[in-house]
Formats: sequence, structure tokens, C-alpha cells
Amino acid sequence: MMENNKTADHIYLITRRENQVLSFLMHGSRAIEIHSDVYEKELSDTVALGDIYIGRIQNIVKNINAAFVELTPGNVCYLPLEDIKHPIYTKKGASAKPQAGDELLVQVMREGIKTKAPAVTTNLTLHGKYLLLTTGNLQLAASGKLPVEEKQRLKALVSEQEKCFVPESERTDANAAGNNDVPFRHFGWLIRTNAGGKDAGLILKDQQMLYHQYTDLLGRAQYRTCGSCLLRRPQGYLARLADLYEADAGRIMTDDADLYQELADYLKVWQPEDLSRLSFYEDRLLPMEKLYALERRLQEALQERVWLPCGGYLVIQPTEALTVIDVNTGKFEGGKKKEAAVLKVNKEAAVEIAHQIRLRNLSGIILVDFINMETSASNEELLALLNAKLREDPIPTRLVDMTKLQLVEITRLKKEKPLSEIMKIMKKLEK
Repeated sequence: MMENNKTADHIYLITRRENQVLSFLMHGSRAIEIHSDVYEKELSDTVALGDIYIGRIQNIVKNINAAFVELTPGNVCYLPLEDIKHPIYTKKGASAKPQAGDELLVQVMREGIKTKAPAVTTNLTLHGKYLLLTTGNLQLAASGKLPVEEKQRLKALVSEQEKCFVPESERTDANAAGNNDVPFRHFGWLIRTNAGGKDAGLILKDQQMLYHQYTDLLGRAQYRTCGSCLLRRPQGYLARLADLYEADAGRIMTDDADLYQELADYLKVWQPEDLSRLSFYEDRLLPMEKLYALERRLQEALQERVWLPCGGYLVIQPTEALTVIDVNTGKFEGGKKKEAAVLKVNKEAAVEIAHQIRLRNLSGIILVDFINMETSASNEELLALLNAKLREDPIPTRLVDMTKLQLVEITRLKKEKPLSEIMKIMKKLEK
């Protein structure tokens, strides 16, 4: 695949240190994302993000509107009752409502974080590069980042193509629905941002792969017992390849022979169109880690203090309940125009905060203490910039508001553990 000028210096680096795999999404000399995974030749039996199990409801706790579901002995997960919209039961009690003893298909949607148990959902999601198949939303939808005209083209394409391989009994006539979005009786499609500009052949292949994966899953579920893992998502460094936007990385590179073979095998089966983007780095005189200063990038992503170009700095402090980010003027000298000087520091901080949130994989509640400003116009300008930068994050991130104390509230969807927490776990494993 030919690289355009925009992605030529955007590269996804994957390297191994003993039993740890580190992944760096680099834009030029700057790290945008860093991930860490345990390297295992065979997938372990631990419950991991994206895995699909037959779970058993242990009990219903009405005052928190949730159920606790046991996946395997000792692995009990949190399931919000409001999430149970289109459950797939393998064993059901007399009541139409969920009850203790029911067995159903669930997918791990959030890893256990600190003292919080893992969370599961009955909305099963199967990941392709261009599409997602979901059982919770029975509609045909498209990424909000796609242009309106492209959404319409892709929706029409997906709607027409699925007639080629999905039996009519599993579809609902679009005319009967009374709108342009085709509701599917058993599952729905979400068109991903990566689908933009792609031809029918690539979309069709993704659709067929996901549909056959879905029917195979349901078929095996009928004959498997509670606690069975029906689908184990690939290890993180492989699964992220489907989530890697082409605008984010023109190349994928590793310096480890075993990883190269594993990545190549995965791409040949699931993303053959991306195989040409993969390369093996083998310069012994200048290791990949030295060329891209990966150790320094990692340490910078773990430091509490982050310096800004103007001389100000951020202090990033994760706590049990939330992450706090404090903005300081530091060495900045702004002259006589105090409001303009403070706004300059705050705007640089806003850009860096959006970058650090993605880089460190911060999630949940994030509170930012910007330097106080005197005018509402300055605050509005700052929030508009911060909101625009947060919207560039592929993981749903929302600027909530600025409080009366001028603290800015941000929320980001929790999926994986933050980078700092994963690195602490890795150190313990090394011992």
C-alpha cells in the first residue's frame, strides 16, 4: 500500500523485552500511544478484555441495579441490568427477567481496575477492521467521524451486501422500519472510520468474516457448559492492529523475529491488505530502540511532571477515584498582559493534556486545574480548544464542564488499565 505524505512518518513500533511486549504509536519523533502486554506463546486462561464467555448470574443486587456474573471459579464480574437489552441465554429460569442461575453469553468490556471488579456486557461486539457486528444495537450505524456522503454510501453498501450471505429470516425489511437505517433482527452493524473510501470488496470480506464468526459462536454456545470461553480476543498487540487508523500509522515495524512472524500470520488471515505495511527492523549497529529512543519515550510517559514549550508545566497525579492534572506557570514570563499570558499557558496545557490522556491511557474521571482567568471569553476559548483536541482521541472522551472553582471535568471510557498501572504489574511479574 502506498503511503501518503501525511502517514509517511507515522509508524507503529512493536518490540519485546523478555515477557513484555511494548507498542509505540509514533508521529514523527513523538509518541502518541504506548501500550504494554504480557508476551505469551499461548493465550492464558485469565479473563481478558473482549473475551466472550458463558456466564452464570450469581445474584441480582436491586439497589445498585446490577447483577454479578461468574465467568469461571473465582472470576465474578459486574453486569449493569440496564445493559441487558438483547441477551443470548443458554439456560433460562422461569422468569422472563434476569434471575440468579440464568446462564448467558457475556463479553468482558472493562478489565478489573484497582479494587473494581471486571465489567461484562450482554452486548456482544465482534471486531473487524472496517465494521463491528453488535448484538446490543440492532441498527445500521456509522462512525460520526465519517462525512455525511460517505456514511450514506457505506450504509447502502453494507445493507445491500449483507443480503448475499445473511438469510432473509435474520433480516427485517427496511421499508417496514420506516427509516433509512436498516434494523436487523438479531444483530447490527457499526461502520468504522477505517471504512472511509474503501471499496465494496474489502467491506464485503469484513462483513462475511464477522457474520460467520457470529454464527459459529452461537452454534458452539448450544453445546458448551457454563464457564466456557467461546471467543478469546487476540493478544493486545495483535487486536490493536484492527483499531489502528491508516491515518495514524503508514507502517508497522518490529525488531523481534518471533513477533514479526506472529504479526504476519495474523495480518494474512484478518487484514491481508495491511501485510505490505509490516516490516522487520534488523540493523544491529543501530537497534530500533535506540533509533526511536523508546526507553526515553516510555519514561516520559510515566513521569509526574510534563514541561510545556512556554516554560509552564503539568503535574499528573492518578488517585484511586480519579486523575488530577494541575497546570502551573513554572518558568514562563508573560510580561505585563497577565490575561493573555495566562491564556497562552492554558492553551499550551490544553493541547498537551489531550496528548497525555491518550499517551498514558488515562480513563474515568479526570479533573484539570487550569490557571484561573478573569474573563468568560478566555475560558470559552480555552474550552473550545480542549474539546477539539479531545475529540481527536479514538476512545470516547468528553469534556463535561468547568465548575465554579474553574476545575475542568473530563471523562474517558475505561477499557484497559492505564499505562502506569500496567508497568507496575509488569515489575511485579519480573520479580
